[in-house]
Amino acid sequence: MSAKLRAGSSSREISPRKGVSLAGYPHHPRPNKGVHDPLYASCLYLSDGQTQLAIVTLDIIGLSKTYVQIIRERVCMASSGIPEKNIMISCSHSHSAPRGSHNMTMDVFETGTALDEAYVAMVIETAVDIVAEAAAGAVPAELGIEKGFCGREQGVGGNRRDPLGPADPEVWMIGVKDLNDKLLAMLVKYTLHPTFLHSDNFLVSADYPGYIRKYINEKFPGATFLFAQGTSGNQSPRYFRSGKTFAEAERVGTAIGKEAEQILKRMSFTSDIPLLVESQEINLDLRNFPKKEFAEASVEETRKAWHLLRDSGAPESDVWNAELLFLGAEDTLSMLMLYEKGELSALNENSPMEVQILCIGDTRIVGLPGEIFVEYGLTIQYRSPFPKTFVIELANGSLPGYVATEQAYAVGGYETGASMLTGKSGLQLVETAVELLFKTR
Repeated sequence: MSAKLRAGSSSREISPRKGVSLAGYPHHPRPNKGVHDPLYASCLYLSDGQTQLAIVTLDIIGLSKTYVQIIRERVCMASSGIPEKNIMISCSHSHSAPRGSHNMTMDVFETGTALDEAYVAMVIETAVDIVAEAAAGAVPAELGIEKGFCGREQGVGGNRRDPLGPADPEVWMIGVKDLNDKLLAMLVKYTLHPTFLHSDNFLVSADYPGYIRKYINEKFPGATFLFAQGTSGNQSPRYFRSGKTFAEAERVGTAIGKEAEQILKRMSFTSDIPLLVESQEINLDLRNFPKKEFAEASVEETRKAWHLLRDSGAPESDVWNAELLFLGAEDTLSMLMLYEKGELSALNENSPMEVQILCIGDTRIVGLPGEIFVEYGLTIQYRSPFPKTFVIELANGSLPGYVATEQAYAVGGYETGASMLTGKSGLQLVETAVELLFKTR
């Protein structure tokens, strides 16, 4: 018997109250001064009559696995019937939103900055509620999954370490309609840091994903919009934006939204959608820290180089890259100091790490925790036995730093300095994902 799909969706605002800090830029405290555009928690619920799953997306910078588990447990306690491991919770990674996980940067280490527990509690409660609402409101539905393209050729974004380096311009989209052809929900996955708005912005914003939502909501009123972040650990608008402004965020969000609209026009829909979920937990390889004296010397060396460039009037991108080298060296020192003290919240609250596969018909969605370099996402897609495969990062937890490549560690830089992981950890995630993908054939 063919599977007959039922689907439901729900969305609620999760904007913080005034004063809750925005995350993403070390040494730049940013208690927010108000909401420019709202943050949302959104859910897409699917059932084929045997298997149920839920995709939850949050417009925040990250959420630890500890909190993901609380949401999953509370959903199950509410008797929704959705198994815990069949719930994927991912974050957009907007740098103009609060965080839901601990950090290991030097400014946090020095000031003892803590999470806003009241805000995190509200996000958790909202996530539980929207899963229940989406499941309760499920109706017979049809679903389609397709992709388009929107990349650096359109001035949208690319590799932030090398403007000509590997990038992922694919716009993946899930569309869900009821049997009267009304669009119920749309999930857009794109691979780009939401950092059009920078450290001088004190207003809450979803960044460019918020403008994708705005475009879609205007074209399809009443449809629930979800945004999922691709493997964007080394992907950003750094070399492709004309300014750090809301106008630039809107330009890019609108461009991606228009591409999503075109994808929807050519998308094929069916209700014969079998569902399956597989997952596996692993412990990732951790780095060996340098001696403290070496780490301290590296901080001073990179600080001086940054200040020299800044004071010489060098191009903004050069100054920012130099500052990032300093921040990476500083993060290595802070992580070393925390490691020596045994204060490893960012590691412990996310271990062991989970790799999750959502099987929706002939499509495979891979969920990975933390910030992942794009090379790993592209490798998983290439090695997958399913042509329709895409990867979502910051899914079901964060990580103690970036998952960078071996080549990046050889060169150095901000991402490798700001991580407790190694290049081997990325390969672990790839091999686990590929093994699970073949298991679902």
